[in-house]
Amino acid sequence: MKYPKLRWLEVGIRTPVTDNEASVLVDTLVQMCGRGVLERDGWLYTYFEEPDDLSGFIELLRSRINSAIGNEEIHLVTRWQANEDWSEKWKRGLGPKRITDTIVVCPSWVQFQPEPDDIVIVIDPGMAFGTAEHGTTRGSLRLLASALQVDDRILDVGSGSGILAIVAAALGASEAIAIEGDSPSFEALQKNAERNAVSSRIKCIEEWADADSLQVMGPVDGIVANIETGVLCSFLPAFRNALIEDGWLVMSGILSMEWPRFLENTRAEGFSCAKVDRDGEWTSGLFKNV
Repeated sequence: MKYPKLRWLEVGIRTPVTDNEASVLVDTLVQMCGRGVLERDGWLYTYFEEPDDLSGFIELLRSRINSAIGNEEIHLVTRWQANEDWSEKWKRGLGPKRITDTIVVCPSWVQFQPEPDDIVIVIDPGMAFGTAEHGTTRGSLRLLASALQVDDRILDVGSGSGILAIVAAALGASEAIAIEGDSPSFEALQKNAERNAVSSRIKCIEEWADADSLQVMGPVDGIVANIETGVLCSFLPAFRNALIEDGWLVMSGILSMEWPRFLENTRAEGFSCAKVDRDGEWTSGLFKNV
């Protein structure tokens, strides 16, 4: 007879990662535990059934994480939790996030009473990165809302959950082209677009973006890219070529300590910084193609 587990192992992971690396981390954890992953205050949390060999399991977990993102600077903490319904426990404390005066991101299980002018985007945390639980996502959303004009055609590079493309469509974009090469994230992107009734204005493309593909998809009025700083820098010429004259570009995923050097790179490529958003240790920027 197999007795039920009496407790769960809660694992918290904190590491200086970009949104792209965090997305890979989420996928790795989901594959290992088969459950959702919560991002809160710079930590990723999930729950595992009690392993037979705790030290061996933690060693395996560290090895998988390092293989996934190539980062050994991993701060991992564990604690035991009494056996209960994890699928309900992880939802506690997750509620609507008001990003701007009118944009609210809300999990599907929360009953939210919007104000008359609110635009409510329904996205569940867990299976794809980008749910307004992270500073780079919030910064991107605020800058996107300030830049987008009705009928703009935009690119969302490294779309993840699709939250930026979905908000763009909800704000009146004529078309949002969402590019995502990670299969689980791409599936979440498609489902989230349908859930928020904007799939007719979001073109979902399952591929890893590169300079050639970005140029082919242009010209566009605006681009949003919440990805790793090094990738952003390598894409700057392609972003410039894909934008219309006087087009706008929102970039995030930049640690504040990296911002001065990053700003130099954008200026060298002919971009002018119009607005900056800081959220915790992250800096996001709105740039103009001048």
